[in-house]
Amino acid sequence: MKAFQRVALNILRIGTGLLFMQHGAQKLFGWFGRDAVPAYMSQLGFAGVLEFFGGFLIVLGLGTRPVAALLIIEMIWAYLQVHLGRGVVPIMNGGELAILYALIYLFLLASGGGNFSLDGVLRRRRR
Repeated sequence: MKAFQRVALNILRIGTGLLFMQHGAQKLFGWFGRDAVPAYMSQLGFAGVLEFFGGFLIVLGLGTRPVAALLIIEMIWAYLQVHLGRGVVPIMNGGELAILYALIYLFLLASGGGNFSLDGVLRRRRR
């Protein structure tokens, strides 16, 4: 079961990072059916930078814990600013994805990137 847990952690980390990068790519590059927003001097552009490059670091498993902490803050901010004004219940205010990402990043903050991450490689080299 331990081996399965290690594999599942890495699949969760990589899959989450790849999906999160798509949100950033929408905002930064106008991909996936959305117009690009300026990456500078805009809150939405800053969110795109966090989502694309933060997601990329999560995929690599590099700086997993600090990046996850930053992304938790972003997702809580997104929920409070965008979704909570539409109602309290996430499924009704469209905020379930922000909450789900925050929960996954909370798990990654607690567990780290796993053995198949650059964090894991660097940790093994230090020994």
